[in-house]
Amino acid sequence: MSDISTPPVARLAAIIDRHAVLTATLAAGADSDTFVALSRELSDLDPVVDAIRTYQAAESNLADIEALIDDPQLDREMRAFAADERPAAVEQLGEAARALTIMLLPKDAADEKSAILEIRAGTGGDEASLFAGDLLRMYTRYAAIRGWSVEVLSESPGTAGGFKEVIAEVKGRGVFARLKFESGTHRVQRVPETETSGRIHTSAATVAVLPEAEDVDINIDETDLRIETMRAGGAGGQHVNKTESAIRITHIPTNTVVMVQEERSQHRNRAKAMAMLRAKLYDAERNRTDAARAQDRKLQVGSGDRSERIRTYNFPQGRVTDHRINLTLYKLDEVMMGTALDQLLDALIAEHQAELLAAQA
Repeated sequence: MSDISTPPVARLAAIIDRHAVLTATLAAGADSDTFVALSRELSDLDPVVDAIRTYQAAESNLADIEALIDDPQLDREMRAFAADERPAAVEQLGEAARALTIMLLPKDAADEKSAILEIRAGTGGDEASLFAGDLLRMYTRYAAIRGWSVEVLSESPGTAGGFKEVIAEVKGRGVFARLKFESGTHRVQRVPETETSGRIHTSAATVAVLPEAEDVDINIDETDLRIETMRAGGAGGQHVNKTESAIRITHIPTNTVVMVQEERSQHRNRAKAMAMLRAKLYDAERNRTDAARAQDRKLQVGSGDRSERIRTYNFPQGRVTDHRINLTLYKLDEVMMGTALDQLLDALIAEHQAELLAAQA
């Protein structure tokens, strides 16, 4: 079996042992906080253990076949039958080993987190603002399909509809793992409704996806903050003229500024602004750390730089092209509805996993 790349036996044994300990501990009973933490760890390990058992079964099957082939006391017909079975067993073990190796790849610590989604209109004027609104609807529909919730934290409407800027919180398990590859410049090619000659316009919007940070992820010193209250602007009736409910927080050491004015409650706006600030500072620290680790190489799926054009949505041709992996889908309507977005995301994740495997090799 020397032609099969095998995962380290000691590591597999340690994972199975930990899985057994977790199962026994939960069965014996635990306090609520411990129960939640251990349950989450167990659910993370379940698919890994399933992959280990599939791999071990395939390994055992191949070993049995090779034992039959090498057994001199076995009649020639049975040994020939075993030899015929060997190629399929080798392929089965190879597939199981590859699946397990992917399961054992280093995980991004932020993958399981919720995310802050920022969409800003780029070049293209009103059409760019309309496209920013289209992207928010696409992500909102996709979130609903996956059972996530979306709450708008801040918005600046466009003059003809859509948004000049909109910031939303997407809550759910594994949000960042799915959406992190969406950061970048999204380009749209279509005929605006106001275009009488039928000429195709090109405009763009930028998307940033930040992992939502908790207090344990990043420590913010209150003395480093400048917190200002003001009257909310924009539509909202008489209320906006009477109450200083809008909150602007500046993190003085980094000059990071966030503002929230969506809620009538100053307390809720402050809580949302702090969540946005934590996410921005956490993302900046992650980017700094990642750059130090990977300064000599670039991910095959793209650098994640928000100025990078990552995808084009061509409405006349009904196609979506992701430029990082040269993938084109003629399913524009399904992508914008959120139902086909997974086809793009799955391909990006697979490419990212291939890059990690190559780096390990």
